[in-house]
Amino acid sequence: MKLKAVDITLAGLFAALMAIGANITAFIVIGGVPITLTTFFCILSGLLLGSRLGAISMTVYALVGLAGAPVLAQFSGGPSSVISPTFGFVVSYIIVAYLVGKITEKRATKANFVFASIVGMAINYVFGTTWMYFAYQLWFGAPEGFSYAVAWLWMLAPLPKDIILTILAGGLAYRIYGKVYKSRNLSSTKTA
Repeated sequence: MKLKAVDITLAGLFAALMAIGANITAFIVIGGVPITLTTFFCILSGLLLGSRLGAISMTVYALVGLAGAPVLAQFSGGPSSVISPTFGFVVSYIIVAYLVGKITEKRATKANFVFASIVGMAINYVFGTTWMYFAYQLWFGAPEGFSYAVAWLWMLAPLPKDIILTILAGGLAYRIYGKVYKSRNLSSTKTA
């Protein structure tokens, strides 16, 4: 895939939005989960940039964090982030952006944008929560009584926010997609 200057700019923009979204509420942690806006921005990247460029933007975000920039949740970063209980969410962003983009590249309707967003949020939660569970079991000495069910209970706090923002992302992206990309004479099925 050959990247144009506009593609590089958009990928960088979404990587920056992820850094902001990860830390805008940096010190609100419920259970072991920081409350962030990253799921929202990740889904938007896939919807607006398409599968490949959305995944590239999320990969840039992850690599910048792994390189040591404090862009991950709670202003964290560095190679040790890989064993963090919440790093599974970071990995899932790449998968989510790609799959959300793939779904909407085939059919760019409002219903499909919302559907893709919900699928993306579900993947984010399953992958991230599973990683969190194993991270506590393997590396962090799980708290007494910690189980996979408890890991899911911790995810109840951000769930209402993420459901609302996920549906909002689908509707908002559809409106932006229609106005921005169609006005630039780009095909509704090719965004990246």
